[in-house]
Amino acid sequence: MTTNISIETQTINTLRLLSNQMITKAGSGHPGIALGAAPILYELYANQLKINPENPKMINRDRFVLSAGHGAALLYATLHLAGFNISSDDLQAFRQPYSITPGHPEVGVTPGVEATTGPLGQGLGMAVGMAMAEEHLRAHHPEVINHYTVDCKN
Repeated sequence: MTTNISIETQTINTLRLLSNQMITKAGSGHPGIALGAAPILYELYANQLKINPENPKMINRDRFVLSAGHGAALLYATLHLAGFNISSDDLQAFRQPYSITPGHPEVGVTPGVEATTGPLGQGLGMAVGMAMAEEHLRAHHPEVINHYTVDCKN
């Protein structure tokens, strides 16, 4: 018996697998968010967010804030599959010293990370501030600024 599994389901399962392989290799991490939130991140990065992995700092990009920073493995796996400059070796170095995939997301360390987060809810305040700044800029420069901020707290 053969079953046809959609590319979406295959990708979501790949996100779950990659994330949990990273966590297992590191010997620490939070697998629950990788299992539960993978469909959310897949939908955002595949179909909703305006991003350019080749130019992760483009001014008019959408911003994603992982408020639950302990879910970093899922974010890194998602960014990797979305085409950001994060290699398989980088994923395998999750939580290792000097890695671009630290235990919690850090701006300036990992391409595509928009906010440094750690404790639950920390990113929510940052996302609200980013959204307020966007609205202010959009009011004055609507022809240039038309991006959004999305926050995910699991």
